[in-house]
Amino acid sequence: MRLTYVAASVCACLGLAGCAASPYLEGADPRQPPVETTGSITRPAAATPPAATGLPLPQDRPRPASTAPGAAYAPLPASRPVLAAMTSMPAAPAVRRIAADAVQVHSRRFRDAKPINFGASSPSRLAVHGVDVSRWQGDIDWVKLRSQGANFAYIKATDGGDHLDPMFVRNWHAADAAGLRRGAYHFFYWCRSASDQAAWFIRNVPRVQGALPPVIDVEWNGESRCTRRPSRAQVLEKMRVFMDRLEAHYGQRPIIYTAPDFYRDNLRGAFLDHPFWLRAVAQHPSRVYPGRNWVFWQYSGSGLSHGVTGRIDLNVFHGNESAWRAWLARS
Repeated sequence: MRLTYVAASVCACLGLAGCAASPYLEGADPRQPPVETTGSITRPAAATPPAATGLPLPQDRPRPASTAPGAAYAPLPASRPVLAAMTSMPAAPAVRRIAADAVQVHSRRFRDAKPINFGASSPSRLAVHGVDVSRWQGDIDWVKLRSQGANFAYIKATDGGDHLDPMFVRNWHAADAAGLRRGAYHFFYWCRSASDQAAWFIRNVPRVQGALPPVIDVEWNGESRCTRRPSRAQVLEKMRVFMDRLEAHYGQRPIIYTAPDFYRDNLRGAFLDHPFWLRAVAQHPSRVYPGRNWVFWQYSGSGLSHGVTGRIDLNVFHGNESAWRAWLARS
C-alpha cells in the first residue's frame, strides 16, 4: 500500500494528503506517552490462530475481565468509554449477508511485472487471491478484475483525520456489485490523534453485514510531511485506541497491515490477539515475520490484470477454499 514517489509528490502538491497539516497530539509533548488510553474492550490471552483453523466470531471471542498476565501488550486503564466518541455517529443500515457457502472462488489469472520465485512457498499454491486498491488505480472494471481471480478487495477509504480517498465510494459499491468480498482500510498518520482518525473512518465507512473486517495500515512513510516517529509504546497505544473504537463500532476485530521495517521496530511480539496482513514481496512471510500468524499476504506490488490500467497490489488468503468460507462466516 506504499505510495509511489510520483503519487506521493502529486498528493503533496495537490494537498490531497488530508493529514498533512494535522497536529501530533493537540497540546501534548510528542516526546511523552500519549494521553489517549483505552481498556474498555478486553481481549483473549491466547494468540490469534492461523486463518486455516478459522478465526472466532466477534461475539464468540472470550472477554476476560482484564488482559492476562504476560500478554505482549496490555492496555492502560481507560480514561473514558470506547463508545463515547461515537455516540453521535449514525449507524448505516445493515444489508443482507451473502451466504458464505455460496461464495464462488475464481482461480488466479493475474500476471506480475516483476515476478518473484518463491519456490515451494509460492502464493500460487494458495487458492483465494485478491487485491487492494486506491485512487491510484483509476477507474477499475470490477467485473473484469473479478474474472481474473480477484475474490476479495481491500479498498483505501481514509488517512489521517480529514482525507477521504476520492474513489472510495465508487470502488466500494462497484466491487460489491461485481461479487467481490470487500473491506476498507485506513492509512494511519502519526501526526494526528488516534481518536480523531477513528471517528473519521467511522464517519465515512458504512457498517454493513458481509464486509470484511476493517484494516489499520501502519507503516513508516519517508515521503510524508509528518516526520515524527513515535516511540514503540506510543505506537502501540495509538493503535490500540484506534482499533478498540473500530471494533466497538463494527463488531469486528480490525486487521493490522504492516511492512517489514515497521514490524521490526514496533510490532514483534505485540497484538497477538489481532489478525495480521503482511507485506512480503521478496520472501515468504514465515521468513520475514518469523513466528507471526497471518490471514493475508501481500506478495506483489507490481501485479497486472485486465480491468486495471497500470499495476496493482496482489494478495492471498492463508488457507484453502473451505477455510476461506469458514473465515467469512466468522468475520
